[in-house]
Amino acid sequence: MINIVIFGPPGAGKGTQSSKLLAQFGLIHLSTGDLFRSHIKNSTALGLEAKSYMDKGNLVPDSVTIGMLKSKVEENPTAKGFIFDGFPRTTPQAESLDAFLKSLNTEISACLSLQVPDEELIKRLLERGKSSGRADDADEEVIKNRLGVYMRETNPLKSFYADQSKLEEVEGVGTIEEIFGRLSAAIDKHA
Repeated sequence: MINIVIFGPPGAGKGTQSSKLLAQFGLIHLSTGDLFRSHIKNSTALGLEAKSYMDKGNLVPDSVTIGMLKSKVEENPTAKGFIFDGFPRTTPQAESLDAFLKSLNTEISACLSLQVPDEELIKRLLERGKSSGRADDADEEVIKNRLGVYMRETNPLKSFYADQSKLEEVEGVGTIEEIFGRLSAAIDKHA
């Protein structure tokens, strides 16, 4: 089983690249953002709680995120593996994910960290905000807050995965195909 964490700040291209990697490696995409949006669209209790945090650019509490994620993994018992997109975002979440995967006799194979300069991220998110209707992509101050939260709370995960020799830093600027090639090569090193 191949389990990949795709990691990077908002706007780094995680969703775009994940869809390409799924086809290449036969994995299942587990995007916490997609899970949150599905729950929000359906006005579930978890969705409304998640929305209240997301609208401010803050992270959704671990208990909400982990509950959604576990149910999705358990719905796919014969999967070749998973791409975790948007989770984990903190060291405690990474530890919880490791424990959960260990209970299924598997582990994270690699953590792919997309590296993109802040100016490029802001530009990408504002552009996405024009077409997506997402409030968190339309306001530059909210975007800057999200990037600040990422740097404070999520960026430390690099050390967590580097200590396990699973971290692959990948340049996230270039064409979609160039970035995809870099990510595929990084996965091949750990498969």
